[in-house]
Amino acid sequence: MIVKKIIEKVEGEANVSFKFKNGKISDVDISFDIYRGIEEILKKRPPRDALIITPRVCGICNHAHLIASVSTIEDGLQNSGLEFELTKKAKDIREFTLSCELIQNHIKWLYLTIFPHLDRLLKRENRQNYALKASYFTSTVTKAIAIFAGQWPHSSYAVVGGVTCDPTYIDITQALNYVDESIRFFEKVVIGVSLDDYLSIATISDLSVLEGDLAKLLYDLGENGFAHIGKSFDRFLSLGESRISKKAKSIATTVSNIDEKYIQEYRQKGSFAKAVKYKDRYYEVGPLARAMVNREPIIRSLHKKYKDSTLIRIFARVHETALLLKQTKDILIDLDISQESCVLDNKIEIDNIKGKAAVEAARGSLIHKIEVENSLIKSYDIITPTQWNLSNHAAASHAMIGLDDEEIASFVFRTFDVCSVCTTH
Repeated sequence: MIVKKIIEKVEGEANVSFKFKNGKISDVDISFDIYRGIEEILKKRPPRDALIITPRVCGICNHAHLIASVSTIEDGLQNSGLEFELTKKAKDIREFTLSCELIQNHIKWLYLTIFPHLDRLLKRENRQNYALKASYFTSTVTKAIAIFAGQWPHSSYAVVGGVTCDPTYIDITQALNYVDESIRFFEKVVIGVSLDDYLSIATISDLSVLEGDLAKLLYDLGENGFAHIGKSFDRFLSLGESRISKKAKSIATTVSNIDEKYIQEYRQKGSFAKAVKYKDRYYEVGPLARAMVNREPIIRSLHKKYKDSTLIRIFARVHETALLLKQTKDILIDLDISQESCVLDNKIEIDNIKGKAAVEAARGSLIHKIEVENSLIKSYDIITPTQWNLSNHAAASHAMIGLDDEEIASFVFRTFDVCSVCTTH
């Protein structure tokens, strides 16, 4: 028996076909029917156009695309022999704004996707205003982004050689106020304890101190079997480097180095989404992957008992929110505004270069590649996180095999925080 389902509210929509055998899902086919063609649009354009166009790949992860794009051009210039180094100030501002984008993305996913879908699965009336919680928190974080980036989404403040903003102490104080307000919300509503107390949690038994929405969520997931379903390949990959992530892969708990030359991208029949493998194997990317690669104590404690199940995948995204909230505050406190914002002239020629860069977006590793000839883009390639997770037979498909209900499978599917518009670029 084959059951076809359109899954909506995943930043676009996806077509998922479940093949049943003996009452259980034996195979899953995932396809994305829209086509946006950003890579084709970029051809024969000046390289700096990529800084305006690539953020339009996605309305949720637009900032990640901006940072990946500008870093790709900078890598190409350095490969061509131009010597320069971004100031710590410029790097920190970029990391701050990107971290804020991840934070608000995670909270929107939690309150607009996970909680409502779980309520439907458990057949209970939704009595909480999830949208209000999500909008209050994310609007606060977005205000902090706008102090440096001017706006969100689709900001253009990151330029080749640095950033255009030159913040004052007043700007930093204002941003700190927004971050502190976000932390207070997270403490009161999401975790029910102080951020410091939460970040000291290292074992499963320590989770008993939690209150708030996260405690209720973990209880519901545990009581309804989600700690033991949705397991995938138990292989993880992270390509971007930041204060909370590093470039490495993890097979179960064994962490090792990664060589990008083994990344393989290919087209899939019947879908506008390309697929991607590493050394001909599928890997999971995203918050759980970053936590496993970075050996986060509480994640490894949960993994020891539950492996890469639905419960730990959901928890990892909330856990990363806590890490990012602390990181954003630390960045602002340490920000040296006396340094230059940009080290290159905006009229510098970008001609005959090849570059690539990877950043960690909300959903996982994002790669951009550029080739420029005679000051025009010859080719531009984007590998999005959903390509890693949602290719046919990849991590998300594998996590749904063996389940006996397509609605539960759809919930497992959503825990990967799917983005179809980003993937059909």
